[in-house]
Amino acid sequence: MSARIVTLGCRLNLSESERIAAMLGEDGNTVVVNSCAVTNEAVRQTRQAIRRLRKEHKDARLVVTGCAGETERAALADMPEVDGFVANAEKLDPRVWNLPPASAATLGSHTRSFIGVQNGCDHACTFCIIPQGRGASRSLPVDEVLRAIEADMDRGAREVVLTGVDLTSWGHDLAGSPTLGTLVEAILDRLPALPRLRLSSLDGIEVDEALFARLTQDERVMPHVHLSLQHGHDLILKRMKRRHLRADALDLIARLKSQRPDIAIGADLIAGFPTETEEHHAANLSLIAQADIVHGHTFPYSPRHDTPAARMPQHDRSLIKRRAAELREAVRRVRSAWLESHLGRPQSVLVEKDGHGYTPTYARMKAPADASPGSIVRLTPRTIENGILQ
Repeated sequence: MSARIVTLGCRLNLSESERIAAMLGEDGNTVVVNSCAVTNEAVRQTRQAIRRLRKEHKDARLVVTGCAGETERAALADMPEVDGFVANAEKLDPRVWNLPPASAATLGSHTRSFIGVQNGCDHACTFCIIPQGRGASRSLPVDEVLRAIEADMDRGAREVVLTGVDLTSWGHDLAGSPTLGTLVEAILDRLPALPRLRLSSLDGIEVDEALFARLTQDERVMPHVHLSLQHGHDLILKRMKRRHLRADALDLIARLKSQRPDIAIGADLIAGFPTETEEHHAANLSLIAQADIVHGHTFPYSPRHDTPAARMPQHDRSLIKRRAAELREAVRRVRSAWLESHLGRPQSVLVEKDGHGYTPTYARMKAPADASPGSIVRLTPRTIENGILQ
């Protein structure tokens, strides 16, 4: 029986969990919770997962890793269900799992592969606890990234998603300080057999010229950009210690769309940040339509201990939830019109094992029953059901 891995949080965690599962293999006596600490809700879900897994696996060794395992170590250590911890920075090292250093991790086959190319963060956003859980920014060198992608391609991956805590800071710690655009160019130029490359969340202020060029001019780079915007009002952005203003984000999006009109924009947005007024909230709402955000990740603000924002005047939770719901509804309206724009237009869909797939713009679409997982098929959607193209 295989080890049980439960993943919470970001795509980087997902990528790391796949590799932990491959290392542990048939160790059915181990249960791992790869935790998240981005919000209080994420920590609550981590604790909930720990309790549930202990009930399901009474005799197993239950190990916690991930960001909550760092930032909430004392509180989680008090839980009787937890047997131990693996440091976030060491969780991909076979030795911490009592495995030989040279043990080979054999991943299963996947149509889409998540490659963690960067970890940690050097910035100090006032709301964010993740640098405490992930440490300083560090990058995977180009040759190691290429080897990881080639290995996953050999296992059937047709699309690679580059992930990281602060993906656009990739390369800052490497010799010569290469940019993320340099890495993307190397992947596309040296791996011509890779059909599709996608990027996870980007800090728009660090999108370099080479990256912009590939995003807008290379068909193998999917027309889908997810930006770490966080808010639509300049004063709140300053209080968050973000490095961009609203105009910077809108200018980048306008330039992207002028070069590649079909590019789909995603964004992270926070509702109810401390000191946010109704005027600030209105600016946040208006950003959604103005930036044409069709993939929205909306987070109700959650005070994280030992962060500057937690010491600011806080809003009532009911107000935060209301504003978050209004942001989600605004995204839903923009997304609904965007999905309808796909109808009658042929789409290239990468088929996954569950009988669905994704268009280049990251719209989910149902695939024909006879379509093979891993194949890229040309389909024309005619209807939309529950947010899925049919």
